[in-house]
Amino acid sequence: MDEATERAIGALAHKQGGYIGRQQLLQMGLGSDAISYRVESGRLIPEYFGVYAVGHVPRLPIDRAKGALLACGPRAALSHASATTLYGVYRWWEEPFEVTVPKVRRRRGIRTHRAGLTREDIRYHAGLRVTSPARTLLDMAPRLTDKQLKRAFNVLRLDHGLTTEQLKDVLHRFPRHPGAGCVRQVAKIRRGATRSALEAKFADFCERYGLPEPLLNHSINGHEVDAYFEDARVIVEIDGHDVHSGPVSFEGDRDRDADMLALDLPTIRVTEERLDNAPAREAERLHKILARRAA
Repeated sequence: MDEATERAIGALAHKQGGYIGRQQLLQMGLGSDAISYRVESGRLIPEYFGVYAVGHVPRLPIDRAKGALLACGPRAALSHASATTLYGVYRWWEEPFEVTVPKVRRRRGIRTHRAGLTREDIRYHAGLRVTSPARTLLDMAPRLTDKQLKRAFNVLRLDHGLTTEQLKDVLHRFPRHPGAGCVRQVAKIRRGATRSALEAKFADFCERYGLPEPLLNHSINGHEVDAYFEDARVIVEIDGHDVHSGPVSFEGDRDRDADMLALDLPTIRVTEERLDNAPAREAERLHKILARRAA
């Protein structure tokens, strides 16, 4: 092989943290025998599936992370603990490196996660393709303590421009992700938008008394309800002095309650007066109802 090819191999490996892929070598004109010869002579060192270190195995973790990405294909992204370290939340690199890929792709020495990533979920940082700060926080939330999660949230917010809107977007796209509830809590993001001060009061009441976070203004079977406790399958309607009044509204509310009960979804009606004057008693009763329903 001529010197120009050798220089090209070295230059490409330099850009990739000291690694080169088998497909890249083939595209440069090396055959299988030429690659095997370089492996036997120690000029290429097999490191990951289809990926070789050129000359020596890189010592820096960030370079080895580039090799892990190369082994997982062009649509892969560094993620989870590896992304957290790349963003500076962690001060150490854990191995095996963690990479998210769109299809199942097991690689020796790499911990892969299967997930579809959109353009909003991808960033380039320090020369590596990595999950966005919002997606990284979502993926890591189930592993972190409350204190660790708050620190990660603050580092990503202050150092990498993580915004509430970005978190709302990723939560909207992955509402059932295992980390969704933790992220909502640390970023103080409510599920669903409150349309009135009374609904906001009820959401604050749930947080204050340790009730599960409800879905607000949630649609069920063609009806929109004020609040819905998903795990217990309980609806809460919040009645104020100026809402749900009049004969038409009164009859419509009761008709909807009956429709929901036919689906085994009981409706609990909470009044503004009880929230203001007896919140502890109201919370205790709701806790008992939700616990019994969940059981």
